[in-house]
Amino acid sequence: MKLPAAVLLAAIIAHAQSPERPRILGIAHVAFHVSDIEKSRAFYKDFLGFAEPFRLDNPDGSLSLTFIKINDRQYLELFPGLEPGADRLHHVALETDNAERMRGYLASRGVKVPDHVPKGRIGNLNFNITDPDGHTIEIVEYAPDGWSMRDKGKFLPETRISDHLLHAGILVRKLDAAMRFYGEILGFREIWRGSSNGKTLSWVNMQVPDGGDYIEFMLYRDLPPGDQRGSEHHICLRVPDVAAAQARLEARPYRASYPRALEPRTGINRKRQLNLFDPDGTRSELMEPVTVDGIPAPPSQAPPPN
Repeated sequence: MKLPAAVLLAAIIAHAQSPERPRILGIAHVAFHVSDIEKSRAFYKDFLGFAEPFRLDNPDGSLSLTFIKINDRQYLELFPGLEPGADRLHHVALETDNAERMRGYLASRGVKVPDHVPKGRIGNLNFNITDPDGHTIEIVEYAPDGWSMRDKGKFLPETRISDHLLHAGILVRKLDAAMRFYGEILGFREIWRGSSNGKTLSWVNMQVPDGGDYIEFMLYRDLPPGDQRGSEHHICLRVPDVAAAQARLEARPYRASYPRALEPRTGINRKRQLNLFDPDGTRSELMEPVTVDGIPAPPSQAPPPN
């Protein structure tokens, strides 16, 4: 059916007047709840080799959260107080070049946003939104006078097992809704999808529009219990050589207290990987950036689980 000219003109004007989406540059940080902050610190600092540049305290002086630095623009945030049986994922943060413009853009697309963009406790501009599966997504803009840029070039020891957080894995049940939210609204693009059994789709990788980082949708039909999501809710750390990374880990004193075997493997995506688990069972996947032979793994044609 042909639309009336007036309707078409109104649609064109509305599109022209809608705010443009500012850039989304990458994953800024991933935040986890932890049950024993000292054990978690030891894992990420003594085993994975990262530094802890700063922390934030509660009014009573107790720890609110602490930061594990991967590079100048990427961190892990660790929140103490994980309750038994609770989900370990706290939130995922995306870096934008203009938080206020992003707030206005998201509002124009029907996403619930705050009335203004506040300055966070470490001096960056940030606000939270919620994706269709209930995950908290933080939008952050690094302020020139914030702590992140203040410490640019610092707290980057040679002991780091990786210098880049390549992707974050999140559980997704509503694939169509997630594709609309991350794809149509946020501008992510699909770069690969895979299946663990060849019959049902297991993963969809969605890359940020203005960088190389991506979110990995971990598809499911029935939500696993909170304390069994540590393998699905995960981070991926890029390493040039998994075997060399394993050798570095084997040589570290922390290795004597790490209870699991270090078992490199080749994933369904045909990239070499090594899975590590922190004291709460949250997974850090070390992964090489290219496939074993340089030929991309074909995407799966399997249907989603629901």
